[in-house]
Amino acid sequence: MGQLAEKFLLSRFARASCLLLLALAVYSAVVGSWLPALGATTGAALVWTTTAVRPSHEHTGWISLNRALVIALAIELCASLWLGPLSLTHWLFVVPLAAFAVLPLVPASLVTLACVAAVMVAGLGAGLGPDRHQLVSTLFLATALSCVLVFLREYKARQLAPLRRTDELTQAASREYLSADLHKEIQRSEREGTDMAIIMIGLDTHLSDTDPDADIRAILPRIGRFLHSQLRDFDSYYRVADLQFLIILPGNTTAEAAGKAGQIRKGLVALLASHHLDLTVSAGVAGLNIGDDADSLQQSAANALRRAQRQGGNRVQSYSAWSDSRPARGDNPSAMGAGSHD
Repeated sequence: MGQLAEKFLLSRFARASCLLLLALAVYSAVVGSWLPALGATTGAALVWTTTAVRPSHEHTGWISLNRALVIALAIELCASLWLGPLSLTHWLFVVPLAAFAVLPLVPASLVTLACVAAVMVAGLGAGLGPDRHQLVSTLFLATALSCVLVFLREYKARQLAPLRRTDELTQAASREYLSADLHKEIQRSEREGTDMAIIMIGLDTHLSDTDPDADIRAILPRIGRFLHSQLRDFDSYYRVADLQFLIILPGNTTAEAAGKAGQIRKGLVALLASHHLDLTVSAGVAGLNIGDDADSLQQSAANALRRAQRQGGNRVQSYSAWSDSRPARGDNPSAMGAGSHD
């Protein structure tokens, strides 16, 4: 409950900050201060592209845009050291915090050092006025405080990592552990000479709706409990996206996993129907092959799921390297070597 409250408050704060920055951008444009207007607009876009505003912004495209906006904001603020107005230079104090919050540690450190160096170079002249030395010392202090906060954040993350093993809504294992766990299962399968397969299950609604409504979110705990009831003690399942789950099945061939996926798909459709949700479910199955690693096996299952949904959804699709290399248009599973199960 505490985590849900934290997300709710953070979302409201982020939206309010975005609106205030947009208002500041409009005011700056009206009075003819174009660089502050650009900086405020960039700041608003930076806030909007975070996951605090929308959980769907956790996808790769949004993350890349978010990181690019941090760098753009740092460049704009550094430009104000020479172009003015001087009031905009005080925004440089937020760059270390923003950089360390959005970028990986090394790029964030480089952006922060670049800003500090720019302030020091600009402070050598008289363009920043008599307060230039105070600006340099204050930026050093802000950077030091940012480093302390980063240290506390990393320390807290390491301390709480064991407690975040499962997703709070579905009780599925968190996606952060998926690659490591899958790597271990692959090593065990290769060492013992046994089969292994994975299933990626997705609700077909996410093809047209990237922000699931409250009814779907409300049933996620039931979906998690249903998946748990369908698996063996040594199977494991993970929530890899808002409406997608990945299941690891040690000792199962691709055909056995496809049969299991069909059972689960039908059970989930019945569960959704019992809650008056007219939704379908698709699944992609991939078996372990020679040369596969955790990433390639996940990608194979994702490709199979995507192919199943391209064919209209509400089906199970087994991965085939040959069929995946063929055009998506006019897919015919039986002719292309990728099994489809209704």
